[in-house]
Amino acid sequence: MEPTPEFYVLWDPLEPPLRLNRLPTRSQNRPFYSALLPASLPAQLVIFSLGDWSGLSTDAKVEVKLENGTSKEHKLGTLTHKSRCFLWEPGTKDVLSWAMESENLSVSMVVHGQVIQSLGAKQERGKRKRIKGKEEENICPNKGSGKGHQAVQKSNIIKGITADTPTGRWGHTLCPIDYQTVILIGGQGTGMQFCKDAMWNLNTESHKWAPVDTLSDRSSPESRTGHTAVFDPSSHRIYVFGGSKNRKWFNDVHILDTETWRWRNIEARGKVPPLSYHSCSLFLGELFVFGGVFPRPHPIPDGCSDSLYIFDPQHEIWYQPIILGQRPRARSGHSACLLHNKLYIFGGWDTPVCFNDLYVLDLGLMEFSAVEVKGTSPIPRCWHTAAPISDFSFLIHGGYDGNKALSDTYIFNIGTKTWTSLIHSSLPCSPRAGHSMLPLTGANDENEETPPRELLIFGGGDNEGAFYSDTIKLSLALLVNQ
Repeated sequence: MEPTPEFYVLWDPLEPPLRLNRLPTRSQNRPFYSALLPASLPAQLVIFSLGDWSGLSTDAKVEVKLENGTSKEHKLGTLTHKSRCFLWEPGTKDVLSWAMESENLSVSMVVHGQVIQSLGAKQERGKRKRIKGKEEENICPNKGSGKGHQAVQKSNIIKGITADTPTGRWGHTLCPIDYQTVILIGGQGTGMQFCKDAMWNLNTESHKWAPVDTLSDRSSPESRTGHTAVFDPSSHRIYVFGGSKNRKWFNDVHILDTETWRWRNIEARGKVPPLSYHSCSLFLGELFVFGGVFPRPHPIPDGCSDSLYIFDPQHEIWYQPIILGQRPRARSGHSACLLHNKLYIFGGWDTPVCFNDLYVLDLGLMEFSAVEVKGTSPIPRCWHTAAPISDFSFLIHGGYDGNKALSDTYIFNIGTKTWTSLIHSSLPCSPRAGHSMLPLTGANDENEETPPRELLIFGGGDNEGAFYSDTIKLSLALLVNQ
């Protein structure tokens, strides 16, 4: 294994140190690391490194800074071969005042000096890296190129699911249309190719996949990734919004009528930017779209949004509501879970920072607020999945921390405001990001839906060139009541 020092910041003696994530380089191909502080600036910070420094020249140094997401920053100190740890305290009132007034403070490190062996020799992987000659702006984190050794498509299909399944992919959507039917739309797979088998139907009772035949009239959505798909049970329609395809970005709305299986492309009024890797939630018949990445030629990379857009299907119009409170920092690849009339936003990414903060939007008051989590939160991540599992809790799984895919699982209780790590043999053990997860309900004697009883997970990638086509069903009773 190549020498790879790790960098940490200790911000609270009662909490474990934060490991800084390796992120895409900012300039001059210098290794870059960052971590978001979980709370406001403490009285002291301990900065240190662990591991082998032999991959850096003897005169190399690591510059440590405090940033607040804007152009402002403050130098904390320097790590070297001979000095791999230091204690920092705010030295002036100006620095302390700036830090206390700032939101989402992060510690960043830039390596200066000759890199004898590339730190973490694996290829830099980021949400918006560019490939020379192709200028693709929204590449997924999986590095499989389709050349040389063929990127592997993993198909660890659970017992009961037929072998005739969709191809492995990430960045797709799963959309339940009744208690036993799920629709799969879009995605990107092996060789960075957009999936030609774009639509599938899964019967969750018989465990059978089948391709979906639709009537398009030239209005079906173009192949894409990073889009959203939401089903409205009152109208029996699926709404597909946004996404991207290489250098092409979408802000279109497509409707699939699940009774006639006919597509319709809406020419909506109002303004909404092209967005990808956003979130979309249905509330009182309207679509609530938050965050996402959008194209902007200058500067590079593309920008992230902190805006909320609402689509009214009845009048086919987009509008922006007046939002009160403290809204989350701009991000993409986050998750959004709707519990009652509150929308919980967790994690996400805005180069160079991955987040693990949690915000709630009260859809009655249209007010954002940061959730003061008790205890330890999951590590920062994006492209994870999240799903409500009860009236008072939701579950997250996997994701991408800026360096590698994850396989961990957590449950958040909105009453106690605590995260609980969940470990169970039935959970998928393979790290994955860009996958889909949704709760499956049952039906009672009157054919009415019951509370969630299972979780369905499909697809994703492992950040090493493999894409999954496995279909996993998990019993919530088995997971939660263990």
